[in-house]
Amino acid sequence: MTDTELRVSKIQSGTVIDHVSAGEALHVLKLLGIDGTEGTTVSLGMNVPSDRLGRKDVVKVEGRELSDSEAEVLSLIAPEATINIIRDYEVVDKRRVERPEEVGGVLVCPNRECITNAGEPVEPTFAVLDDGLRCEYCGELVREDITAHLRG
Repeated sequence: MTDTELRVSKIQSGTVIDHVSAGEALHVLKLLGIDGTEGTTVSLGMNVPSDRLGRKDVVKVEGRELSDSEAEVLSLIAPEATINIIRDYEVVDKRRVERPEEVGGVLVCPNRECITNAGEPVEPTFAVLDDGLRCEYCGELVREDITAHLRG
């Protein structure tokens, strides 16, 4: 395969998430709620060469454009990611992910005693800090392996 050949074919419309840290593509799919049952065509490039990252993952999702809130949450597990919106095989919007100030509804608090884990109708919300996340209800800090706390 030469440098000019495509490893995965172009998509007609949807989203290409580029510059995902190597090994994180499956976590990106989990975060987006893509498990293969909804009929969405997904292409993954895992551990491919990258000038910027050394190695990277690439996720192509046919027929779905990421929302701004999905891109914000994506920034927690793929801070270097680039979002490319594709229409008629052309990139119509390209942007880097930006970290939000807070995120809710996609993570589970690791503190078993937190009210968000007690069966109450309370959605877990986390403040996004420079070095991790802090539960807004109990103050529990998540500093490592954020993907281990994704809602399943």
